Amino acid sequence: MEIARWLGREPKLLILDEPTKGVDVGAKAEINQIIVRLATEGRAILLVSSELPEVLALSDRALVMRAGRIAGELNRASLTAERVMTLATTA
Repeated sequence: MEIARWLGREPKLLILDEPTKGVDVGAKAEINQIIVRLATEGRAILLVSSELPEVLALSDRALVMRAGRIAGELNRASLTAERVMTLATTA
């Protein structure tokens, strides 16, 4: 597995682009647990995801994009589905 080889190099930053896209529910839960464990170990994770529940569950901070630009930034305390959707859809 390619990911195992990358993790073996002990990177300080991981960029994960849609890490659970196309996988079943069990694999998705396992991938999310790995992401949480890596963050707990002190690695920085840049998570790019179109799945709102994934963003809400895994993010300490989120940048919301609209029309190819950053529409806003939310920290953990203010990160809700409603705020994300407002930033993503309001011009």
